[in-house]
Amino acid sequence: MGCSICTYLERAFKSRRGEYMTTCSEAFRRVSSKRMAYASVEMERARSELETHRTVCVTVVAEAAARHS
Repeated sequence: MGCSICTYLERAFKSRRGEYMTTCSEAFRRVSSKRMAYASVEMERARSELETHRTVCVTVVAEAAARHS
């Protein structure tokens, strides 16, 4: 069973990445570079939160230990 926090943070990251990819499209780029920058920051924030949680998540640590055994 996976960690519910990991699942939530992974979904948030995927959502932010999707928003970023949308803002990178030609139409958005011409309209608002500020929106593109905001989406980029939000995507990186979501990635950072996920990576930070994974460093302390008991489930992730246990799975990694099992793989190396």
